[in-house]
Amino acid sequence: MAKNDVKVLGAWPSPYVMRPRIALNIKSVNYEFLEETFGSKSELLLQSNPVHKKIPVLIHGDKPICESMIIVEYIDEVWTSGPSILPSDPYDRAIQRFWAAYVDEKWFAAMKGLRSAQGEERKAFLDQVTEGLALLEEAFGKCSKGKAFFGGDRIGLLDIAFGSFLGWLKVTEKVNGVKLLDEAKTPGLVKWAERFCADAAVKSVMPETEKLLEFSKVLAAKMKGAPPPKN
Repeated sequence: MAKNDVKVLGAWPSPYVMRPRIALNIKSVNYEFLEETFGSKSELLLQSNPVHKKIPVLIHGDKPICESMIIVEYIDEVWTSGPSILPSDPYDRAIQRFWAAYVDEKWFAAMKGLRSAQGEERKAFLDQVTEGLALLEEAFGKCSKGKAFFGGDRIGLLDIAFGSFLGWLKVTEKVNGVKLLDEAKTPGLVKWAERFCADAAVKSVMPETEKLLEFSKVLAAKMKGAPPPKN
């Protein structure tokens, strides 16, 4: 398939955009990455995702597919010659989908809240994030069955869902002066995170922590209406 038959609309700092890119890398699919400009939406994006008007969008031929985890499952179903991303067992698939939804709806929502909260609210968000990591540590033990990833020997659906947030987790640790992934409390996740970030499908799309940290400062300044910080 020609490279321009597969396009991803996105932005490099977005954890959600990382997901389809990792999935395409796992399947060894060549694609064109079309970078959206922060603070504006291209005509192609508005045409491709008229409902949510959000990235990422996968364009396969002339067909747009939206929402990151839906895109990942689509990639897994279309490019069957590459390694499977979803488990073959229906129960295992359901469990991975459950935890992927938990990561998006509960855990990452708490981590986003932690970045800007103060005082008691900050403590509440920090408790939610650490409790969530404890749950995910337990889930890793059950899902991985003693292997390297949530998906077993290879990166799977839940690895992609959770692993896409590792860059922002590191930024949150730096900004708040806390250690969230802790060798003493979450040893399985610490080793898993190292393996995930070192995987060939991930390395080229995982943002550098310092670059992401600088972007987060610019983002925070824009949200407050202040000028971006100077280096």
